[in-house]
Amino acid sequence: MRAMIAWWDLTEAAETAETLQDFVAAEEKHWAEIPGLLLKVWISDPDTRRWGAVLLWESQEAARDAVLPGSPAVRIGHPVDFRAWFDVVATTGPGVAGHLSASGRRPAPPGTE
Repeated sequence: MRAMIAWWDLTEAAETAETLQDFVAAEEKHWAEIPGLLLKVWISDPDTRRWGAVLLWESQEAARDAVLPGSPAVRIGHPVDFRAWFDVVATTGPGVAGHLSASGRRPAPPGTE
């Protein structure tokens, strides 16, 4: 599994986290249909005027092959300021549980143990 974190610095942009809410509302349904995307979380920090997302993918290949909806870059007025990829070593929680155990290994399918 791979995680990607990306954000924009909105300091010099006309957009704010609040004005981008309608963008998120319009786009979130499209993100829900992307094969290989396990979770997307939109994030913001009003104090630093950062806005972006954390994405959890089944694999690097799934992320590479995905056809993504529109980017907010045009609306914000510049490309993403920060993007980094990470290996996911463990997950928990109802949305991602079962993809990896705390050891970082995929659990055996039920009934095959």
